Amino acid sequence: MSDDSTIGPNAVVSLREVTSETVRTICRLSDTLKPPQNHLVAPNAVSIAEAHFEPHAWFRAIYADETPVGFIMLYDAPEEPIYFLWRLMVAAPHQGKRFGRRAVEMLIERVKTRPGATELLVSCVEGEGSPEGFYHKLGFRRNGKMYDNEVGLALAL
Repeated sequence: MSDDSTIGPNAVVSLREVTSETVRTICRLSDTLKPPQNHLVAPNAVSIAEAHFEPHAWFRAIYADETPVGFIMLYDAPEEPIYFLWRLMVAAPHQGKRFGRRAVEMLIERVKTRPGATELLVSCVEGEGSPEGFYHKLGFRRNGKMYDNEVGLALAL
C-alpha cells in the first residue's frame, strides 16, 4: 500500500472499481485510522464483504492521482427515489486534502443522474470525531431520523 502522504490537495480524484489486484490495498487503508475514527466506520474489508451480499451496493475505491486514498459505498436502488451513502472512509494520511469531499460530490452527481432520485441520506455518530460537520458543509441536514445509534442526515437533490 502506498503511504504517500505527500500527495497534494490538487491531485485528480477518481472513483475506481475495486479489483482482485487492488482489494488488499483498499482493505489495508482502514488500518491507518486511529481512535476515535477507527470506531466510527466499518473496516473496508467488512464493507466489501457486505457489498457482495447486497444487490444494491455500489462501491468504489477513492484515488488521488494514482494512489488509493479511501473507500465509498452507496445503496443504489434505481427504482427508489432515496439513496443512502452507506460508507465513506479516507485514510488518515490523506485527510484534510478534500479528497473525501470531492468523492462525495462525484457520488452526488451520480445519484442525480438517476431518474426520480430526490434525496441522498447518510448517517453518522455524534460526538468526538463525528463527521457531521463534514456532511453539513456538503449541504446535508439532520432529517430527524436515527439509524441504529446514528443521527440521520439528508441532502435534497
